[in-house]
Amino acid sequence: MKNLLYFIAGLLAVVCLQPSSAVASSHREAPLISNDPLADNTDLYAFRSPANDQNVVLIANYIPFEHPAGGPNWYSFGERIRYEIHVDNNAGTPGSEIIYRFEFKQMNEDPTTFFNIRLGKENLKTTYTCQRSMDGGRSFQTIISNGVVPPPNIGPRSIDNSTVGLGTTYDKQVEKGIMTASTGEKIFAGPVDDPFFVDLGIFDLGAVRSDNPRDAVARFNCHSIVIEVPIATLQRDRKPVSEAKNILDGDYVIGVYASASRQMIKTLYDGGDVGYDGEYRQVSRLGMPLTNEAIIPIGMKDRWNATKPSDDLQFAKYFSNPELALYMDDSQFGTAVPGLAPLRIQTNSLGAFDFRNGKPGLFSLKGTESVKGTALDEAAFGSILLPDNKSPRAVDLLPIFYTGVPNLPPYQLATGKGGRALRAGKPFINNFLPTLGDLLRLNMAVPVTPRTSADFSSLGLVQAAVLGLTDARYNASADMQFIPNMDGFPNGRRLEDDVTTIELQAVGGAVLAAIGLWYDDFIPGTTASPVTPNLVSVLGFKAGPTKNDKPFKTMFPYEAEPWRGFQGPSYEGKKVDAPAPPASMEFAVRVKSFSCTNGDIVFEAVNPAPGKTVEYSAAGVSVWTTNPNLRVEQELFWDNNSSGVLTLKARYLNEPGSQVSMEYDFRKQCSRARMAAEPTNATASFSINVLGNPTNKDVVAFDLRGNAGEAMEIGVSDASGRTLSHAAFNATGNVERRSVRIGRAPGIYFLKVGTPKETRTIKLLRE
Repeated sequence: MKNLLYFIAGLLAVVCLQPSSAVASSHREAPLISNDPLADNTDLYAFRSPANDQNVVLIANYIPFEHPAGGPNWYSFGERIRYEIHVDNNAGTPGSEIIYRFEFKQMNEDPTTFFNIRLGKENLKTTYTCQRSMDGGRSFQTIISNGVVPPPNIGPRSIDNSTVGLGTTYDKQVEKGIMTASTGEKIFAGPVDDPFFVDLGIFDLGAVRSDNPRDAVARFNCHSIVIEVPIATLQRDRKPVSEAKNILDGDYVIGVYASASRQMIKTLYDGGDVGYDGEYRQVSRLGMPLTNEAIIPIGMKDRWNATKPSDDLQFAKYFSNPELALYMDDSQFGTAVPGLAPLRIQTNSLGAFDFRNGKPGLFSLKGTESVKGTALDEAAFGSILLPDNKSPRAVDLLPIFYTGVPNLPPYQLATGKGGRALRAGKPFINNFLPTLGDLLRLNMAVPVTPRTSADFSSLGLVQAAVLGLTDARYNASADMQFIPNMDGFPNGRRLEDDVTTIELQAVGGAVLAAIGLWYDDFIPGTTASPVTPNLVSVLGFKAGPTKNDKPFKTMFPYEAEPWRGFQGPSYEGKKVDAPAPPASMEFAVRVKSFSCTNGDIVFEAVNPAPGKTVEYSAAGVSVWTTNPNLRVEQELFWDNNSSGVLTLKARYLNEPGSQVSMEYDFRKQCSRARMAAEPTNATASFSINVLGNPTNKDVVAFDLRGNAGEAMEIGVSDASGRTLSHAAFNATGNVERRSVRIGRAPGIYFLKVGTPKETRTIKLLRE
């Protein structure tokens, strides 16, 4: 029997080593992860500290979708799991040079109660040991023993109440959890508000809701490991940032990934005991965000999570021809995913280069004089970046994820290139660490963009590229200079960065355009500016929410405190039999006043909570704002064919869950006599007949009658009032047929036709 048990144990060990038994990471994105959430990496961040620019902040988050009220046994870091943050600072040596390892343990201070916290005692109280290796894992040094993990933020009786609870505020618990390692690092491990923001409706076959997104992780918590460490500790030669040669010094590039590992064998005993044995094996990992969620196919996701970044070359084909690109290509499945319609990959960039899946991309230049002295030269990295004539995105997406981007042509902004994409241009990124593995790469020499700066943007390096191409402060020369948001994703990742939008824009060709491989509607020698409608469409795309549901802190540990499970007066002294408050006392929104002359509208909050700030929004009026004095968009206000029904919304600032709404029909409230005509004329003397409305095309034709001999102006704008096109004509015939281009994205557009006497506006629906 004993030999049989050993045989079974050995067989289990072999099975556990197979990739199919790995557990996934990043918000439940792989098949097996739902069975082991405590080991699930959700997000990874690496950025230069906004509070002390001599330091770098590393954040590894675990345990997705923690409900704040998830008692009686709240979420916690798992025992017998090794949580690790790996730092690679030398591409010439295999694996990570620096490893921070965390192991947690729990104990009950009062095992006689089923409560988590009672009478000042905490059950499942969690502490940790942190070890650090500076030699690639060959040896480890303990730098924190008995580290404090704050308790779950259960509610006012458990935390604040001095009689039955801990008698403190939760922010004080967080302060107690901030530790200083013996080697100088500042470390925090504990529950936080999940800082990620995303509309998971995108996984309903690309159902992007740009105009009305829902943050799927709003009001959920996770568990976080935060390390603030001096740059000199992470730099391969232990140099402080003051010794950097310039702001893109390649000696200051690091690559980071986080992982969780479990022992190979788990044994269940009678009586509820559990035993663990065997070596530790990686069961989840995370470097670049959304890699396993949106790039690796489902049949390979579990293998991905069991693989170390040093063995990632087997997955390179998914970056050179990403599945997502098929839904941004009308010759494939682009028309089937309207939510991604603003994103269309270059098929004939500069009249020569096709970057659709399976197409040559820049391969025709391989080995030519054109690429000599560039990163595409065979003497440099041409074998990786131009591997064959069927891997077009090996030139842009593969380096972003696998090698980092070097400060070499063609990976410099088009500024200063004189229209030739392969020439040297304006430097804006260098996070090159060619390990050929998925790592979050950060150049620690790049300065910090102040979070209070008007230039700070959640679009990270994409916004830096826009400024470098279009802003007079930065596009006057090709000289190296700091451009705001050069410290943003994909050069590291800040908490505020909208990585979902940035990565989708990148798949849509935004990086190619930034270096001078423009979109198809730019015709060299003909088109005046490369800032064409296609480029504007990509840069205007939003994948969903653009900020977290809670504001981040300005100081360590930077993430917001976890949502409280139970809160408010209903949990402090309210009687069980107390009647519910009358509907008249509930938080609501209404119209305080409306002008039938010009569409001025004043919102009003009804019964707002004391001390809380209210913000307002309505489609056709305004995005979220705390200013209640607004105006209906004029195209909508004067378009008598529209319903006139507005959906007014209000909520407390940074509390999406508090949203209330009402419908208001402003046409019904106003006299038809006052709303019947355009403000310039009471009677229209010419007519407009749109040929196809609604339409599923980008171009709409229409006939005009009754304005013979008159000058005419035609304009198209979107629902936000942004002008998309404008044209003027000196004289027109009695019947005039014209066509206009509207946006690619489904939605409402306005066709505005004006003569010296009058103006007409027609609403167009793009399906």
